[in-house]
Amino acid sequence: MADSSPPATPSLADLQHWTWLLGRAQQMLIEQGFATLRAAEPGVPAIPGLTDPDTLERARDFWTDSLTLWQRLLVPGQAEPVEETPAQVRDKRFKDPRWRENPLFDWIRQSYFLFSDQMLAQVEAVQGVDDKQREQMRFAARGFLDAVSPSNFPATNPEVLEKTLETGGQNLLKGLQNMLADLAKGQLTHTDASAFEVGRNLATTPGKVVHRTELYELIHYAPTTESVLATPLVIFPPWINRFYILDLTPEKSFIRWAVEQGISVFLVSWRSADASMKDVVWDDYIAAQIEAIDLIRGGLDVPAVHTIGYCVAGTTLAATLAILEARGEANKVATATFFTAQVDFTKAGELLHFVDDEQLALLKTLTPEGFLDGRYMASVFNQLRGRDLIWNYVTNNYLLGKDYAPFDLLHWNGDTTNLPAAWHMRYLLDLYRDNLLVEPGALSALGVPIDLRRVETPAYIQAGREDHIAPAESVWALTEQFRGERTFVLAGSGHIAGVVNPPSAGKYQYWRNANPVTSLAEFIAGAVETKGSWWPDWIDWLREHGNESVVATGARRPGEGTLPTLGDAPGEYVRAR
Repeated sequence: MADSSPPATPSLADLQHWTWLLGRAQQMLIEQGFATLRAAEPGVPAIPGLTDPDTLERARDFWTDSLTLWQRLLVPGQAEPVEETPAQVRDKRFKDPRWRENPLFDWIRQSYFLFSDQMLAQVEAVQGVDDKQREQMRFAARGFLDAVSPSNFPATNPEVLEKTLETGGQNLLKGLQNMLADLAKGQLTHTDASAFEVGRNLATTPGKVVHRTELYELIHYAPTTESVLATPLVIFPPWINRFYILDLTPEKSFIRWAVEQGISVFLVSWRSADASMKDVVWDDYIAAQIEAIDLIRGGLDVPAVHTIGYCVAGTTLAATLAILEARGEANKVATATFFTAQVDFTKAGELLHFVDDEQLALLKTLTPEGFLDGRYMASVFNQLRGRDLIWNYVTNNYLLGKDYAPFDLLHWNGDTTNLPAAWHMRYLLDLYRDNLLVEPGALSALGVPIDLRRVETPAYIQAGREDHIAPAESVWALTEQFRGERTFVLAGSGHIAGVVNPPSAGKYQYWRNANPVTSLAEFIAGAVETKGSWWPDWIDWLREHGNESVVATGARRPGEGTLPTLGDAPGEYVRAR
């Protein structure tokens, strides 16, 4: 009679033996492959990526390292320790101590790192591709690896497993509820939506709307000092997002801080696009900047204004300055400050991956009514930092079922604006793809050829060291276009935190270099680091270009001059969907 008892569970010694046996067999096969390849006839070519020596070498290393990880799992303390890179040690996805203390999860973590290293190495080894194609492959590989991290799956994340057992699975139900809510609104949630409200605890700097068009509102902020600089300031924020990134909570508000420094501050609040704006193009935004400048000059009876352009509005400000120069009206602008703005898009970073023919064709299908839904742009920006802005929230809010934490910057990040489709398409084609803005006369606006080399307006150019949207090297290129005085400042952090860094926070740092240099590398090599915010450096620079002051009465107060009062700040457009 046959024995029907179940087979015995293999012992630790059995597992060790078979692991060694399989690993040795794999190693013998690879070594044999090397020997065969080396002995092959000269006329038999190696297959790149499959049988070439470098690929076989990487395969052998991969299996050798895999075998080492198995030995560490099965015989803790006896196998050689795996050396981790600084980035792997700092990886926040695996900060829970169980990823290292538990042999199984340590093996999962190390196996993921090994797989990631091998995949990225394979991308670097691919032959027959140009630099642009290789960078696209790197971007795709990094996105894939972020997505398949074991921290993103319940069965391979020790923290999720413990939470599931502890709550009887309630965390997964709550996470499912969070996920379904995000699917319903078509956008990933990053923060508690009820914690912030524009006009209540965001964008609260007092002021008045003094002009309104179909494209923008002009806001004049109320002075808080007895006297103000004679030359007022107008801020042009990007229309890709809401302006209140510069007017977050009071302690973070650049606008409030600038007012407190004794500046007459104006700001343009752009309207989120709808079907009525299907014909809006770049010329309209340039015309709006010029109109705002003239309105302020006339309303305050001053010859010139200081200007700030942030991101895409900074790119546009550069074109505006070139047009004013060509018209003989450059003296309308006393200075121009650029926050993370690009004009030469040769090295514009990972956003270049979204301007190939396939992506542009997709965009056309997304804009049947003449505008691009802001949620698409939010998704693109999230993909640039997928580990932090996508998968971190998948783990915390979908798998662990955590409540969303209040965070003003992330609230703003999710408060999307729609874009005019005609403007957006030409911007991608003319600037990102074809890089025409740095070719004198290649682009025209308002009937005037644009030549940035003619601009002599004093410029303060700020870049973020870790900026992934407007890389510092790309922003640096602005210094190579203008012919007037140029001051370059490299700030710590990135596209947002590098700009929104109030002195009271005591965070980050910035670098200046007073010596003449011809590249960003030279700038960095000789730069002097200063701890904290660069805002005080900017205000000192601004005062160097006109320190005269006037009493903050009459037209310096919103509604007391010739400019009418149409409503309180922050206005209507910042709230419009």
